[in-house]
Amino acid sequence: MRPMAQMTMVMNLDKCIGCHTCSVTCKQAWTNRAGTEYVWFNNVETRPGQGYPRRYEDQDRWRGGWTLTRRGRLELKAGGRIKKLLTIFSSPVQPVLGDYYEPWTYDYATLIDAPLGDDFPVARPKSLITGEDTKITWSANWDDNLGGSAEHLEKDPIVAKLRAESNAQVKAELEQTFMFYLPRICEHCLNPSCMASCPSGAIYKRAEDGIVLVDQDRCRGWRQCITGCPYKKIYFNHKSGKAEKCTMCYPRIEVGLPTVCSETCVGRLRYLGLVLYDADAVTAAASTEDEQELYAAQLDVILDPHDPSVLRAAREQGIPEDWLDAARRSPTYRLIKDYQVALPLHPEYRTMPMVWYVPPLSPVVDLLREQGHDAEAAGTLFGAIEALRIPVEYLAELFTAGDTDVVTGVLRRLAAMRAYMREVTLGREPDESIPASVGMSEEEVYEMYRLLGIAKYAERYVIPTAHAERAHELEEMACSLDYDDGPGMYDSGPLGEASGPLTPVSVETFHALQQRQTSDTPTSDDTLRGRVNLLNWDGHGRPDGLFPPTKEEA
Repeated sequence: MRPMAQMTMVMNLDKCIGCHTCSVTCKQAWTNRAGTEYVWFNNVETRPGQGYPRRYEDQDRWRGGWTLTRRGRLELKAGGRIKKLLTIFSSPVQPVLGDYYEPWTYDYATLIDAPLGDDFPVARPKSLITGEDTKITWSANWDDNLGGSAEHLEKDPIVAKLRAESNAQVKAELEQTFMFYLPRICEHCLNPSCMASCPSGAIYKRAEDGIVLVDQDRCRGWRQCITGCPYKKIYFNHKSGKAEKCTMCYPRIEVGLPTVCSETCVGRLRYLGLVLYDADAVTAAASTEDEQELYAAQLDVILDPHDPSVLRAAREQGIPEDWLDAARRSPTYRLIKDYQVALPLHPEYRTMPMVWYVPPLSPVVDLLREQGHDAEAAGTLFGAIEALRIPVEYLAELFTAGDTDVVTGVLRRLAAMRAYMREVTLGREPDESIPASVGMSEEEVYEMYRLLGIAKYAERYVIPTAHAERAHELEEMACSLDYDDGPGMYDSGPLGEASGPLTPVSVETFHALQQRQTSDTPTSDDTLRGRVNLLNWDGHGRPDGLFPPTKEEA
């Protein structure tokens, strides 16, 4: 057993309202530069739908993730080194820009500066790639709320698979049965196929917290990582010629702050926490022959942070005590392992993803309510879960490689919590048989309700801070004397040390950033006027320039 630490995220899909606030703030913080116009490290998809890029789940076409050889050994689905060498300059299984969308702006100059005349000026859409006139046909959020479902729903790979397997059971009215939102970021996998696909060795998984990053100095723009990632969460910057991906906001994580998408989430549906896993067991778990057993195998890889033998081995690996304490208090561990209501996205890709999802119960509840039933009654809710097979099968294809029993068990636990807590909230005598029917105690149901329903900030985000003595390990290895304004020669600037060009994180920068983002006093500097960086503003007070001046101030 070789314990290692991994930052994980859990998203409660019942709370997502599809507002895209997480996507916009992530875009503002990380991908508002030239060359990243089409890049969305975080995007929110309406399911059923094609996703982003279009039909990214169709691995028969894109060949992402891992597969097993006849000998039971893991192999990249897109092929090994020889095949990658033969296709390094032309990869037929790699998405093109049209599979994402051609980003555009509008010819505002014509609209604003047009001379007076009889015709009304029009701001034509202009491609941000070529600068020429373009026609808008697709974007990252084109399937929002089943927009254009009659035309596009058939292209959802999961819908197509379900209809092919059980055409009599899965009706053509699938889009009328349910709908939910699915936020997606990089999975920061335990067995990342993007890292194995990179010819340059530029992608690495940080040993201290498991965050997967791209070394921009080593990246040569071969784009094999895009082919290798089955979630298609690595993007090519056509200006810099480098690959880029979600960083899990590591400058914030290092000082104990949640990711930007978590911090700004309107529904408070994201949870961040540390889990311990057995690094020696990852390959064997990912090599499990039966795809429907991969979920259970991944659960077994995650170690119990309360087990004395696990703690002893973790200390031998150099994991600090405060990190072990954070693992014991981790909300993600409780949702993943204790309550087992969070599921991984497409475990059949064998990448061992570390972003997990609590599947939505809302499609069932909404349908019952529309039909005039008491949607919160235990008997009605349990019966509906068993009867409405289409949502369960769809969710199973997303989260358990098609195992409907696991998804049904999760939905029953969520339904039991909802039915039991309704009686408590209304002041009635709670029915202890409801938790017992799903193998839980009344105390466990209440604790799960507290975590999923009313958890405070500190309960949802349990993030241990990085240690100053290890600060040199947190980014590219380099000497801070190689850069202008080296150690002791600079002040903490108004936009923070993490803004601007990438530079190595030195001990001095670590302390400065920690002070900026955890201070009780607001940042106030005239240079902030008109520009506030969401990644580095600590949320305290009202910095100058955050809002336009009021009439009194003007």
